[in-house]
Amino acid sequence: MKNKIIEPRLTEAWKSIPMGEDITKAQTHFANIQSIYANPEGFDSDTLMYTVYATKDGTLLWGQTILEPVFVNGECNMTRGHFHVRKDRDEYYWCQQGEGLLALMDESGTCWLEKMRSGSLHHISGQWAHRCINTGNTPLSIIACWPADAGHDYGRTFPIRVYKENGQILLKEHKIMDGRIGDKHIL
Repeated sequence: MKNKIIEPRLTEAWKSIPMGEDITKAQTHFANIQSIYANPEGFDSDTLMYTVYATKDGTLLWGQTILEPVFVNGECNMTRGHFHVRKDRDEYYWCQQGEGLLALMDESGTCWLEKMRSGSLHHISGQWAHRCINTGNTPLSIIACWPADAGHDYGRTFPIRVYKENGQILLKEHKIMDGRIGDKHIL
């Protein structure tokens, strides 16, 4: 490597997908995440919901998530959402393109939403669960950077559901009672 110029190991075209030998690609279809939706009945299990590209090595990881513009019986497409296992590990999201919401939740279950739009940058405390939600009609692309040892804990349910009806975003409170999901309109 001494005294020579080499190509970068990773590249990103900023309006397309990342490429390089150190990038992994994982696709999530509806069949893999149908349990996170309030009303999954009658929806095509083969539908592509989102794709994640990520670096596979290092102490600091980088990735891109592309959420498709899909609505499951009116509910906006979303990632599973998670806490970090190591609560002292923060993360950053940069919205590359599209429009959506970043759902954040603290340990007590209090949830709030930040608008995501092209160019917005979001700091996520290691204490907060986080989930991306596509509210638009085009793919939502998010760039993320997080410590490799953060870990993922998918064990909690977010208390807010996001729907789009007649072009309007609606929030509904989400509760699980006796094994059934109940939604109450809150916005």
